[in-house]
Parts: sequence; C-alpha cells; structure tokens
Amino acid sequence: MNKFGVIGNPIDHSLSPMIHHEFAKEFDIEISYEKILSPVEAFNLTAEKFISTGGIGFNITLPFKINAYSFSKDLTEDAKAAGAVNTIKVDNNKIYGENTDGKGLVNDLEKNLKQTLQDKEILIIGAGGATRGILKPILDKNPEKILIANRTKEKSLRLVNEFSEYGKVCGFGIDQIKSKPVDIVINATSTSIDGTMLNLPKGLCEGAVCYDLMYGSVTPFMKWALKDSALVVSDGLGMLVEQAALSFEFWLGKKPVTLPVINLIKETVGL
Repeated sequence: MNKFGVIGNPIDHSLSPMIHHEFAKEFDIEISYEKILSPVEAFNLTAEKFISTGGIGFNITLPFKINAYSFSKDLTEDAKAAGAVNTIKVDNNKIYGENTDGKGLVNDLEKNLKQTLQDKEILIIGAGGATRGILKPILDKNPEKILIANRTKEKSLRLVNEFSEYGKVCGFGIDQIKSKPVDIVINATSTSIDGTMLNLPKGLCEGAVCYDLMYGSVTPFMKWALKDSALVVSDGLGMLVEQAALSFEFWLGKKPVTLPVINLIKETVGL
C-alpha cells in the first residue's frame, strides 16, 4: 500500500486525507494518508521519520513550506520560483520538491470558474508567501499585467524585482489602489483568517472575478466584493482540491477528476 501524509502544525483541520482517499477510489488504488503533527522546530526529523517508515510522498502545510524547500534535494521550476514546497516525492532515496499551489489556483479559475487569465489585469492583495506561491503560474498564462498591493510597498517591489522575468508585474502600497475596476482581484492576505477587512476603494470589484485564497467560510472580503458588484466571488476550496490533485499526479502519474470531490467536501463538511 502506498503511504502518504500531510505535515503541519496545527494539522487537525486538514481535509487532505479525505481528498486523497477520494482520488485513490477513482483509480481503485489503496493508499494510506495520515495527518502528521510536527513540532515547529523539528520538521526535518518528522519528515525523515515518515520516510524511514515507508512514506513515498507527503504534503506540507503551514508553517513548514520553507523548511520543505530546504529539505528537498531536487526542485521543480514552480518550487524554485515560489521559494517554498508543498509537495514532496521520495523516489530511489531522492527527495523531489514541488509547489502545486499556484497551478491549483489557475486550474480552479480556468476549469471550475470558467475564467481565462490571458490578457487580463489581475490585482493580488498581499505580498507574502501565499503570493509568491501563485505568481509564476499566473504569469505563465500571459495576463496583461499583475498588480501587487501590500501594506508595505517595499515588499511588493521586491516581488516585482524577482518575478518581472516571467511577465509584467507592478507593485505598490494598498493605499495606492485606484478606484477603478480590474478583471480579477485575489485576496492573498491573512485578513480573512483574522476576520477583518482591508480598506479598499469602492468600484474595484465591479464586474470582476474576486477570489479569496482562504476557504471554509464566507469571508469579509467575499462579502465586500459582492456588495461592490463583483461578477464572480469564490473562496479557495477549489484551489485546495486542485493543488491536491496535482500532488497526487506528481506522486503517482495519475490525474484525478476534481469537481466531484469539491462538491463532496461542500456537502460533507458543510462549506
């Protein structure tokens, strides 16, 4: 039986075991997939122990994605660009690191929400690790430009310097966001976790696709986007399932169908 898992702290809330067991059913494959709580200071020991007991692949969630980047011996281009790893595969004692977050978001936007990214003006709010993880896969779709707004303007500009080789990227402070619509707005800040809302200009979301990377509830950002006449408003559940599907494919070479799993989670967990 193929042995997989997810390492994080905290980890009880993870939906990954449910998602991956549904994927395995689709291909009639038997797998084990466990939640692994790691002490904050002991990611490497936890990962090594899992591998030593037969683990051939695992996901990584907060706060260990940068640890997993350092732990990996061979990195994909998406992982290198993100500077973080959320999926590790063990093959012939070699540790391969991948980051499926950005492609998971792109797949959710394109496949499930039926949105094209090419030639679109996209505003990403926040310039932290979540934004780093999604920038290259979005730029690979040739948008007109990506605007990065952050409380600290300098952090946005650092990302511009790092990612401008992949496409047109502009950076500025949140207080410099113009009161005019863009095509897609992505909330990549931690405000939804805190239950707070940023001070954004009215009219920004008019006719736009507004996406919150957080999943599990209707966030203050989503409520604000609806009031601001957004065309489509979504949380990040689809991204969660899509990035998991890419992890499953990275490990086993099989591409799962995702929409039934998204719908199952909505029904089962009440999202």
